[in-house]
Amino acid sequence: MVILKISSTFKGNCNSKFLSSFQVFYSLPFTTTTPPHNSTDGLENKKNKIDFDFLFDSCTRPHLAKCLHALLLVCGKAQDTFLCTKLVNIYACLGDIFFSQLTFDQTPRKDTYTWNSMISGYVRNGFFLEAVNCFYQLVMAPTLRPDYYTFPPLLKACESLVDGKRIHCWVSKMGFELDVFVASSLVHMYSRFGFLDIARKIFDIMLVRDLGSWNSMISGFVQNGNASEAFIILNEMRLEGVKMDSVTISSVLPVCDLLTGMMIHLFVIKHGLEFDVFVSNALINMYAKVGNLGHSQKVFNHMVLRDLISWNSIIAAYEQNNDPVTALDLFIQMQSYRIQPDLLTLVSLSSTFAQSSDYRDSKSVHGYVIRRGWIVKETIVGNSIMDMYAKLGIVDDARKVFDRIPLKDVVTWNTLITGYAQNGLASEAVEVYNSMMEESEKITPNQGTWVSILPAYSHLGALQQGMKVHGRTIRAGFDWDIFIGTSLIDMYAKCGRLHDAVSLFYQIPRISSVPWNALISSLGIHGHGEKAVELFGEMLDFEVKPDYVTFVSLLSACSHSGLVEEGQGYFRLMKDKYGIKPSLTHYGCMVDLLGRAGQIEKAYNFIKEMPINPDASVWGALLGACRIHGNVDLGNLASKNLFGVDSESVGYYVLLSNIYANVGKWHGVVKVRSLAREKGLRKTPGWSSIEVNNRVDVFYTGNQTHPLCEEIYSELRVLSAKMKSLGYIPDYGFVLQDVEDDEKENILMSHSERLAIAFGIISTPPKSSIHLFKNLRVCGDCHNATKYISMITERQIIVRDSNRFHHFKDGTCSCGDYW
Repeated sequence: MVILKISSTFKGNCNSKFLSSFQVFYSLPFTTTTPPHNSTDGLENKKNKIDFDFLFDSCTRPHLAKCLHALLLVCGKAQDTFLCTKLVNIYACLGDIFFSQLTFDQTPRKDTYTWNSMISGYVRNGFFLEAVNCFYQLVMAPTLRPDYYTFPPLLKACESLVDGKRIHCWVSKMGFELDVFVASSLVHMYSRFGFLDIARKIFDIMLVRDLGSWNSMISGFVQNGNASEAFIILNEMRLEGVKMDSVTISSVLPVCDLLTGMMIHLFVIKHGLEFDVFVSNALINMYAKVGNLGHSQKVFNHMVLRDLISWNSIIAAYEQNNDPVTALDLFIQMQSYRIQPDLLTLVSLSSTFAQSSDYRDSKSVHGYVIRRGWIVKETIVGNSIMDMYAKLGIVDDARKVFDRIPLKDVVTWNTLITGYAQNGLASEAVEVYNSMMEESEKITPNQGTWVSILPAYSHLGALQQGMKVHGRTIRAGFDWDIFIGTSLIDMYAKCGRLHDAVSLFYQIPRISSVPWNALISSLGIHGHGEKAVELFGEMLDFEVKPDYVTFVSLLSACSHSGLVEEGQGYFRLMKDKYGIKPSLTHYGCMVDLLGRAGQIEKAYNFIKEMPINPDASVWGALLGACRIHGNVDLGNLASKNLFGVDSESVGYYVLLSNIYANVGKWHGVVKVRSLAREKGLRKTPGWSSIEVNNRVDVFYTGNQTHPLCEEIYSELRVLSAKMKSLGYIPDYGFVLQDVEDDEKENILMSHSERLAIAFGIISTPPKSSIHLFKNLRVCGDCHNATKYISMITERQIIVRDSNRFHHFKDGTCSCGDYW
């Protein structure tokens, strides 16, 4: 009966020799009362002896291991320590940690090998806490002690530095610190926790260093962002005559520049490692990181064997270098080879569809993820889907994904904050950030959090809240971080505190172009074009190479200050000296520079000579210049071309309508507004915000709902009378309605910026400065009126509109009326 059950179990699942070994056992007598009568019986018993070594080697599936376990129980071998330990190992290798632990617990006479096998089994299956607890039970055993085989897997299991240091003490106590495998594991453990100084000390005192110990030290420095020390170790390794292997190469390539990477690639070819899958994958990633997609593709094409990581690497290479079309083609090729995508494939694919603005296929990716339940199980996939929707501008869908992620990590929160901020929903970004801070016990903000939320405060002009974030970054030890420092520079500048932005600039590292670009842009929007030019010269003196963004910031600064010749010179310098190919953004800045200075025909000719087709930003800059200088004919021409490339932006219809209104062509105004209505477009309402006593108040034109409404309008009437006595005359050209003059004056007086200024005057101490933010370009009449108000109230009034800053003081503005 027993043999029949076993036979049916193994039918089709193992070879005849495995089955015959069981059958041999059942053909033997269970008890023997008399010895064998002749030598023939002895030979027969010897022939029928069970080959347990073969049976253990044949256990490739959990149910086979259980049958073997049953055989050991039946034949009385289950008490054998050596065989039980082998069972512990077999179950652990097959991923059945429950039966591995059960076998371990039922082993009566455990030796150190048994304990080591159980610890190793826990580590192999990711049960790190259980592995550490198992070790503590071992050291409590009265007659057993760990050996040098105990510690390498155990040190890998340490999830806290406290456990790591305790185990290090045991290593030292037992004299295993000089064992090469134990020492290498200590180096790796301390490197994981970022304690590279301790790891280096252990490495230096090692009497014998194998290749694994060198690799542990190199990968430790690489993973902690210390590339220079990694290369120092690599050079020491070379001087000692130790050759790199595939692990060394895969560890060091992520921090190589192009030249160093190519030298290592030559070593790979020379020593026949180019066919190693791990090395080839690392080379693909290295070349992609430095932007050399051609070399990445060549490495991929020459691979004899490609695994899923190879496909993920080449797809990510094109995705990260903004080539979504090729990335998608490679994904289709991958499917043709019947290779199933994993989590990382979907992460790259979601970013690819976001770059290509492919809403339909983005939904397909989301559906694929939902069907496999990855959003619930894998937070990284949910984060990538959120990021995809945010980049597509579908923030509501990003929020729905966020709400469905059960285990939100800090990246989840950062992604939603960034999504809101980058889509102009700063208030929503702040709301999510505040919710995150309420869960501070579960979530610890990191660098990405601060870099995500600071632009939102910059957009709102919420100086006090931004300063609180600055304080938190200092307490968290991020005060020297270049990215947070740059975000703070931008925040202070956009909140009107330019002197604080400049001061902070000289406190952070300035080795890259990022902080320089931020301050050049900040000086530009505050109207300090000459200082921006000086700072650019200082940047070159520091031997910091300008990039694409540097020249965008510089050309914009020249435009705001009317530095036409300087701007044209920098445009030529960018192309001729630095080899930067002008983008549409650069061309848009040049059109704005010429048009704002009144050289509208020259700006139009510049557009006609462009080597690439102008987009909405270029034609929009020309249309804006036509509005400033009242050029109706060229404004019509610009609008026709503009609506041909972007007919859905209501702001361009408003610009053309204003051009007609300024010259009294009301039929043109009606026509343009009717065209916008037919397309379902609505004008963005103008509003102004002001922060008083840590509270932001928002005012819309004609606002009558504020609690201090009566006091605000009373203050405006008093100011209006005083302004008129000083020579102020309302400019009705900025009233875009065909109404009587008295009504026009009331409309001007109730503009949102004036309401905010009046509220600031009655809510703050006399002669204190007032900061406010206007979401649209400040009205020309309000600009003139604010100069009078600054003189009457003896206040500095700082207004940030959609284009730049205006600092009003003593009856003048920092823009010099050039805006």
